Amino acid sequence: MEIAALIASGAFLMLVLVLAVPILRLRRTIDAATDAINSLTERTAPLLVNANTTVENVNTALGQMSTTLDGVNIQLEKLDTVTGHVQQVTGNVANLSAVVTAAATNPLVKIAAFGYGVRRAAAARRHAEQEREVRAELKQRRRQARRGRAGARAAGEAASNGAGLPRAAR
Repeated sequence: MEIAALIASGAFLMLVLVLAVPILRLRRTIDAATDAINSLTERTAPLLVNANTTVENVNTALGQMSTTLDGVNIQLEKLDTVTGHVQQVTGNVANLSAVVTAAATNPLVKIAAFGYGVRRAAAARRHAEQEREVRAELKQRRRQARRGRAGARAAGEAASNGAGLPRAAR
């Protein structure tokens, strides 16, 4: 049995030797990974500090922007109030303009109508005067024509009756 124990211990020794080489290589790999992690930690620590500082600065800027936006919102509310007042004033001015227009338009319409009536009456009067003159002229021409015909008839009758001859000749 001693021989079997010796063989078993030799086989175990061989197993340990065979497994020692990969274990040593694994140790080197683990050491390299550890060094890489330590190096990465050394390099990322300043980056994380810078990122943290940047985030704090952004938060500060956002806080200032929030304050600024609050101020802008207050100004916008004031502007809304002013705009509402301007709308009211505009409506009042429009109403006033309508009242003034109505007040001024009525007399202007009356004046325009009066002027139109005066022009019409003057034109009618001129037309009536011209018509009277034309009628008078026509009447006078007719009278002259009648007188001319009556005179010609009288002369014709006189010639036929011997009006132009002495009485004894008739």
